[in-house]
Amino acid sequence: MVQRKEEVMSSFPDRLPSGGLLIGMVHVRALPGTPRHELPVDEIERIALHEAMTLADAGFDAILIENMHDLPYLNRTVGPEIVSAMTRISTVIRSAVECPIGIQVLAGANQAALAIAHCCNLDFIRAEAFVHAHVADEGMMNADAAELLRERKRLGAERIAIIADICKKHASHAITADLTLADHASAAMFCGADGVIVTGNATGDPVNTGDLDAVRAATDLPVIVGSGATAQSIPDLMKKAHGVIVGSDLKVDGQWDNELDGERVKAIANAR
Repeated sequence: MVQRKEEVMSSFPDRLPSGGLLIGMVHVRALPGTPRHELPVDEIERIALHEAMTLADAGFDAILIENMHDLPYLNRTVGPEIVSAMTRISTVIRSAVECPIGIQVLAGANQAALAIAHCCNLDFIRAEAFVHAHVADEGMMNADAAELLRERKRLGAERIAIIADICKKHASHAITADLTLADHASAAMFCGADGVIVTGNATGDPVNTGDLDAVRAATDLPVIVGSGATAQSIPDLMKKAHGVIVGSDLKVDGQWDNELDGERVKAIANAR
């Protein structure tokens, strides 16, 4: 089911305050050529498809596919083997799941994610460093809004929504220390993002709810929680944000690199 960007994004504000959009992560196992790669691509695909279908069947509103296991990440440019594998996996998931699907290609490979989304009929991408430079694990990452939006136009992929991280996790923002989080949100809106993501400092770290209030006050864009959400915190987060991305808390012992935990999945799906 292909939805236009406007249809996908309009569903975010409509879910507040009665209950925001619940987005479940599919952390694709380490892909060929990466240091942690072990499994055949067929098995990587099987696991990703199983996770996506489990989340969809549990009632999640959307799914986000990400090459989280490809540590350590390349900076902006990934190899053709990564794009090929993520395209294959995205195609299979798209054929099996009807809810909106997004993709992120780490680290900051936003144009690759856009191309995959366009070719696989996905609905949105999660984009790192859309506005303002930062220093992350991968090194210096400059903003790419200008290039990314031009590429979206060139591909004729305007239906694909761009949801941008602001002051993203696993990064230092000292070079923009004179800007507030609200300033980052305003810049993302000014430069053409379709939504913004607010995170804690690292994967699994909770978001400061005061940050959500500040961002909500600074922009009319949908505001999404991007880290640290749990079954216990989701009800309160849904009062502050238009949606929540859940990854770590879906897994055994709440660890992002473990298998899905069926009981945790049910608890999160029922938390709204």
